[in-house]
Amino acid sequence: MVKSREWSRKTREEVITLHRKGNGYKKIAKMLNIPRETIGSIIRKFKAKGTVETLPGRGRKKMLTLTAVRYLKRRVEKSPCVTAEELRKDLSDVGTEVSAQTIRRTLRNEGLHARTPRRTPLLPPCQNSQAHPLAVSKE
Repeated sequence: MVKSREWSRKTREEVITLHRKGNGYKKIAKMLNIPRETIGSIIRKFKAKGTVETLPGRGRKKMLTLTAVRYLKRRVEKSPCVTAEELRKDLSDVGTEVSAQTIRRTLRNEGLHARTPRRTPLLPPCQNSQAHPLAVSKE
């Protein structure tokens, strides 16, 4: 069965306190209305780790370090037209192998979203600065 949630820190501390007072697993389970297997796992974890805290290190590790993320952000702010593929090649030169999609996702999480600049139409000849009457008067 998949673990669906954690017991609160207070509950885990209470289990350890009752265990130290000499109560058995079944008795603690009945008193706190927690499964006996859970009581056993809480006590085993406490004996192994010395704490009932939720320990860090769960989940998948990040592919990019904070330094690499800062480098990507600085590089994109400096030259916005750089592609994710070019950034991937830069990182692979230093030894970090990630996909272009990972770089896009990281930049998006950093608040840098891909935007295409607006294409403005060319000015018609009548609005061109050379044909403008004030352009002649400046000379």
